[in-house]
Amino acid sequence: MTDDSSRAFVPGHVTGFFSVHEADDPEQAGSRGAGLTLSEGVTVEVEPAVETSMQLNDEPAAIEAVTRVLGDLGVEARVTATTDLPIGAGFGVSGAAALGTALAANRTFDCGRSENELVTIAHTAEVEAGTGLGDVVAQARGGVPIRLDPGAPEYGRMDGVPARSRVEYLTLGERSTEEVLAGNTDRLSEVGVDMLVRLVEKPTLPTLLASSRKFAREADLLTPGVEDVLEDVADEGGEAAMAMLGETIFALGNGLTRAGYDAEACEVHPTGATLEMD
Repeated sequence: MTDDSSRAFVPGHVTGFFSVHEADDPEQAGSRGAGLTLSEGVTVEVEPAVETSMQLNDEPAAIEAVTRVLGDLGVEARVTATTDLPIGAGFGVSGAAALGTALAANRTFDCGRSENELVTIAHTAEVEAGTGLGDVVAQARGGVPIRLDPGAPEYGRMDGVPARSRVEYLTLGERSTEEVLAGNTDRLSEVGVDMLVRLVEKPTLPTLLASSRKFAREADLLTPGVEDVLEDVADEGGEAAMAMLGETIFALGNGLTRAGYDAEACEVHPTGATLEMD
C-alpha cells in the first residue's frame, strides 16, 4: 500500500433466499432475505489517479458499481481489488468491490462521509448497475444477516442469526445475476417473503439452510447439477443450500467434504467491512 492510498476488506456474501423490491429511489430499492458473510472476501486498494481505472486479481476490469461509487464521491482513482472467491458465482464480489471502494476512497480523498452514507452510495451503485440488491448492506453488517426491509441503511432494517460456523463452498460455474433479475421475479419474491417469515420465527442456521433449499426449489432456480450435490450432502446428514445467484453450493461444517467433494473452506465472518490500518 502506497503512502497516499487506503485499503479495505469486505467479506464475501452468499444469499440463501431473497425477494425483490423495486422503488423509484434506488436507495429504497433492494431485497429482503438472508445469507452468510464469509471470512474469504475482497481486499480493495484505492489511490489517486489522473483517470479512473480498475484491476481485479491483476487483470483490467470494469465493474460498473465501482465506477458509480467513484463518480458519486467525485474522485478519479486507481482501484485494485483482489479475491480468492470465484467471480460471477454468487459471492457478492461486485458488491464487495463497490463497498470497499467507497470506504477506501473516503479515507484516501478525505471525503468526510459517514459509514452509513458510504454504504448507501455502494448499495445505490449496485442497484443501478443491476448486479445486486442486498449484498452491500449484508457485507457492511457481517455475521449471518437477515434483511428485514429492502434498501440502504436509512430504510433497511437488519437483524441476524446469532451463530458462527465453518463454511464450505463448491462452485460449478457462473450465472448472470442481471439476467435473472431482469426476468419476472413475482414468484421468486413470493417464496422469498415466506422463507423470511419462517427464518424470523426460528432464527437458526439449520432454519436458514432449510429455507434456502426450499426457496431454490419453489422459485425454480435449482439446477440439476446443484440439486445432485445437495442430495449427496443430505445423504451424509449435512446442511447445504444453493447460493443466490450462482451455480454454487454452500454448506455448514464439513458437509461437502463428507459427501466426497473437494470443497473450499472458510468461516462465517463475525464483523462487516473494515478499513485496514495505515
